[in-house]
Amino acid sequence: MAIQESELILNPDGSVYHLNLLPEHISDTIIFVGDQDRVEKITKHFDTIEFSTQKREFKTQTGTYKGKRLTVLSTGIGPDNIDIVLNELDALVNIDLKTRKPKDTLTTLNIVRVGTSGSLQKDIPVDSFVLSTHGLDLNGMLHFYQIDSISNNDVENAFIDFTNWDNNKARPIVINNSKTLEAHFDGPNIHKGMTATAGGFYGPQGRVLRLPLFDASLNNKMDTFSYKDYRISNFEMETSVIYGLSKLLGHNALSLNAIIANRPNGTFSKNPKQVVENLIQYTLDKLVE
Repeated sequence: MAIQESELILNPDGSVYHLNLLPEHISDTIIFVGDQDRVEKITKHFDTIEFSTQKREFKTQTGTYKGKRLTVLSTGIGPDNIDIVLNELDALVNIDLKTRKPKDTLTTLNIVRVGTSGSLQKDIPVDSFVLSTHGLDLNGMLHFYQIDSISNNDVENAFIDFTNWDNNKARPIVINNSKTLEAHFDGPNIHKGMTATAGGFYGPQGRVLRLPLFDASLNNKMDTFSYKDYRISNFEMETSVIYGLSKLLGHNALSLNAIIANRPNGTFSKNPKQVVENLIQYTLDKLVE
């Protein structure tokens, strides 16, 4: 059955609505960044750039690096944007946009997020890299999908009990990364941990300006939470939804973060731009190995 026009919205040129892309515009290996200005900080390393477009905060460039075709796409900030980006990317490769029907043979994308984050652990210093073994979803967006097959109930229950999680908030979800991509990107200088994904930057991440927090002790609870080999390494706003939607749609995803702040130690990188540049170079070189 064809997907209705109101559900899969296309532009007059046939491109997907928000990303403004056609299937031929993307590679099967895609680097996600949050900031649109970071797209060219990656593609400046490319040998060639074959395609470039931007609509709203969604900037896309496709080209080659050392002979490998790659796409770099800015998602903007937050879980809601990831919902748009991943569903529209999947539509590009797994739905025939002319007939509006899902394809019989599905394509798996490899998605690597290159982001910045703050560390929640004293032993994960600024200027280091964190590879997210899991995403801890605290924002609730994934509850709009059927997620029983991708959640980790034992870890979730342990986190709920440890933090005395309020029943009025969305149930936390823990989602695995792609173990294939993890093995490929692992290295001696890589820190690993569970990345918590919040739905906002201030209150949801424990920052106080003028508004009091519902649970002022939540960050401390998160810092000290552990269950078997699980502990929370860092806090940001995209990883869990990238992992969750990628799992549900059949794609491989990995989140890498340059640590520019350490919140327990109260430290901030002296050269955050260089830390990000180092992570970009590490990611590109790993992708062509």
